[in-house]
Amino acid sequence: MSFLKRLSWLMERRKKYPPDDIHRAGDLAEMRLAKLSRAAGRDNGWKIYESVRIPDPDGGRREIDMVIIGGNSILIVEQKHWAGSFRINKEHHFIQKRKNGDEHSHDGVADRIARKARLLAELHQNRLGLANEDLPDVRVIVAMTHQRLDWPRIPEDLAAEMVNEKGFLDIIKAVNPGKPNLELIETLEGFNTWDEVHFHGGLMNKGDVFELGLGSDIEEIFAKRGGEVTGSTDHKRGLFAIFDKQPSKASIKIGKKNANVTLAHGACLNMHVVGEPKPRQIPWACIDKIVLSKPPAEWNKNG
Repeated sequence: MSFLKRLSWLMERRKKYPPDDIHRAGDLAEMRLAKLSRAAGRDNGWKIYESVRIPDPDGGRREIDMVIIGGNSILIVEQKHWAGSFRINKEHHFIQKRKNGDEHSHDGVADRIARKARLLAELHQNRLGLANEDLPDVRVIVAMTHQRLDWPRIPEDLAAEMVNEKGFLDIIKAVNPGKPNLELIETLEGFNTWDEVHFHGGLMNKGDVFELGLGSDIEEIFAKRGGEVTGSTDHKRGLFAIFDKQPSKASIKIGKKNANVTLAHGACLNMHVVGEPKPRQIPWACIDKIVLSKPPAEWNKNG
């Protein structure tokens, strides 16, 4: 390998990708609410699922921030961590007023989460062939969790309940849903969530990883996986690493199988990042770790 290629590879390994502060704040707020919900619902037997992705008959998949199940009850939760103020217009669009004075319209926040709730209930019904009277009791909730938020008047015909963080946790503490419904648990276990790729410097991308790019043997195991995939890298980033012929390694765990891999120059995984129009190659030289979701169950692979 030429000196210029070695230098380019070293610079790629040394480059830092700082976190996206806006998305990071939202992610941290969701993680906090999930943690508080687990603590609040433990005694009553509530079970928490984060970032649940369900197939949409109109195409693709839709994410639900949090699904909480207990007995034959489901709480479908959309979290918004807005500061400042917002209003809800006649069309039920949520108009957020930001710190700089600008307004941003979030069309149909309550309507969208209510639709996702209907889709999830239909998937559960179709999987088991349930009669309408046997369907779970579904509550649709928008949780506004920031402490510094001014609330407007809430329309009575809104498609979802509106609560603050305390009000949401009070629901979980107060309601005892009864004996766990194993069929409902099985349905929720059949959904997947986002894949995560963590970069050197703190940035984290969410999306779908299609190929690891680590050779045919690992690719075959990856394609047949039934569970989560995790991986971490060990990159030499010091200046003298320019003379190292094998400066990067990765440890990959796919189910019960472990692999230690020497990362070749130019090795990339293939990922469709949330919000981007098409998949792209991400160099392993930039990656610190990966956490990839289990695949959806067979009955849930459409969409």
